[in-house]
Order: sequence, then C-alpha cells, then structure tokens
Amino acid sequence: MITIAIVGATGLVGGKMLQVLQEQGFAGCDIIAAASPKSIGKEIEFAGRHLTVVSVEEAIARKPQYAVFSAGASASRQYAPLFAATGCTVIDNSSCWRMDPNVPLVVPEINMDAVGSDHRIIANPNCSTIQMVLAISSLHRRYGIRRLVISTYQSVTGTGIKAIRQLESEERYFADHQVPSARLRETMQTELGDSYQPAYPNQIFRNLFPHGGDFTPDGYTTEELKLVNETRKILGDDTIQITSTVARVPVVGGHSEAVNVELRQDYDLDEVRRLIAGTPGVVLCDNPDENRYPMPVMAEDTDAVYVGRLRRDFSQPNTLNLWCVSDNLRKGAATNAIQILKRLTERSHV
Repeated sequence: MITIAIVGATGLVGGKMLQVLQEQGFAGCDIIAAASPKSIGKEIEFAGRHLTVVSVEEAIARKPQYAVFSAGASASRQYAPLFAATGCTVIDNSSCWRMDPNVPLVVPEINMDAVGSDHRIIANPNCSTIQMVLAISSLHRRYGIRRLVISTYQSVTGTGIKAIRQLESEERYFADHQVPSARLRETMQTELGDSYQPAYPNQIFRNLFPHGGDFTPDGYTTEELKLVNETRKILGDDTIQITSTVARVPVVGGHSEAVNVELRQDYDLDEVRRLIAGTPGVVLCDNPDENRYPMPVMAEDTDAVYVGRLRRDFSQPNTLNLWCVSDNLRKGAATNAIQILKRLTERSHV
C-alpha cells in the first residue's frame, strides 16, 4: 500500500488535496494528515474514514513514499529535506524550491519529463503561473513566444481562509449597517476593534487593489515576479520577455488573467484555436456572440483551464490577446500536485 503524507492538511489547499486524492483514485492508500502543533489531534474525514492529524515529525518517522506539502515556504524549507532523506519524494506547493536549479518545477501536461528518478523534491508552480502556461504552452511549441504582458484578477481564496472571512465579514457588515463603501473599513476598525482581523491592508468588499504578495525594491510584487521567473523555467526559455500586474478582486472561486502574447512568427487564428482546444487540461470557451467566455463561476471546483476572448492584437505584428480562468485551489494548487503524484506512481508500476 502506498503511504502518502499531506503536510498542511488542515489548510484550504490541504483540504482540497485530500478531496482530489480521493477523486484521483488514492482513497485506498495509507494517508497521513500532518499539520502544525495547534492542529495535532484534530480529525479529518477522508474517503469514509477519519484521519487523526499528527505532527510533521511523526509523519517523517512513518517514512511515507510520498509527501505533498502545502504548509508555507518556511515549513517546506525545514521539513522537505528531512522527508527526502528517508527516500520519500516531496511535492511542494510553496515558493521555497521553485527557482532552485536542482528542483524541477512541473506542470504535468507540459514538462513532466523534467522529473528524474533521482529527484526527491519537486516544486508545484504558483497558481497564476500554472493556468497561464497551460493556456499558452501549445502556442510556444508551434510559434515561439517573444513577449507576454499579463494582468491577473486573483480570487481571495489565493490568500487563504482569513481572506475569505474578511470578504464575508465586510459584506455582512455593509448589509447590516449600510455604511458608504468608501468608509466601510474605517468604520469596521472603529466599531469592531480587534475582532476585525483583515487579511489585506485594504478593504476587499466592493473593491480591488493592484497588490499580491510583497512589494520589492523595484516596485513589483513577489506574485508578479513569480509569473516572470516560473514561466521561463517551465517553458525552458529564458529569452521570453515578460511583464505582469497582479490585482486582488472580491471573487471566491478562481483566478482570471488577461494575457497579451507576442509570437515569434505570424499565426493563423483558427490554428491557434485548434492548438489551444487540443491542449490537455484546457477548455476553449470562446463564443462572444452568445456571451460565452471564461468566468470564475464556471471554473469553480473544476480542474480545467478555460480560455477565451481570442483575438488578434492589431497594434503590433504577430500578437494576440486571450483571457484564461481556473480554480486556483484545484488546478492552481491541489490538482496539479496530485497529478504529479499520480504520474510518479504510474511510473513506479511500469
């Protein structure tokens, strides 16, 4: 029996990983649910049985064949090498190992061949990167990509349960008190005091802000730089010029991205549609005459990357625009990690 540890099992992504494990045929495996000390002893339901949450140290001692991490970069930095030292293969969802030249950064439909038999740590890309590279990967193979201009519209689920609670609490307070939107945050802070614990430095209800991650000295955010660096690594092309802007929006269910793609040669738009529609894991949803285009409500709790609004950019040669949407908790995190796991287990049985 395969033994799999889920590290960070009580978090949003960890819970989704357990769900996807069951869906992907791992229900009969020995599953170790591990989390931080405050969660030890809790029970989690999985495939009709209850898992008792254990410490990460106990999970290491049980020597699982695989460990899937969603516990943050510091936990991954500390514990992933300890799992790996036992012979375990770690699939890590944090930013810790993504740009390590010795660690493959993997979207299975694109570059599973980057994983060798000697790799004991495999990195799962950032959620926004996963959906975008999957949407454009066939275009890069066919035409080559010269430049990408990316604007993201990211769900609060990308920040975690605290962000969801902020959005919900602001929405409830607004409905109950009917304060002006512009004064909502100030009023809640004054009236609620310490009981109002926002995840963001700004109000998210009836608002959005161009801020994801931490600001760097050059004015970009860490979320924006992930799109730049991870895209080049996954596609294996450091010459691609990339610039990005990340925005957080009051949406629960999925990230959306507007992507301007400059190709290295001219293209046929009908062929572009066929290439995208034929990409595994991608659904072409592009019928503007019937108002059919990708939306977060369409993507929520599914594993596909939805692509639409395909159109030629008439402002410069060889360039097109597209819009893509995906559930950031599933394909953007949990599903991608479990797909890597599934490919690894299939290899081991060949």
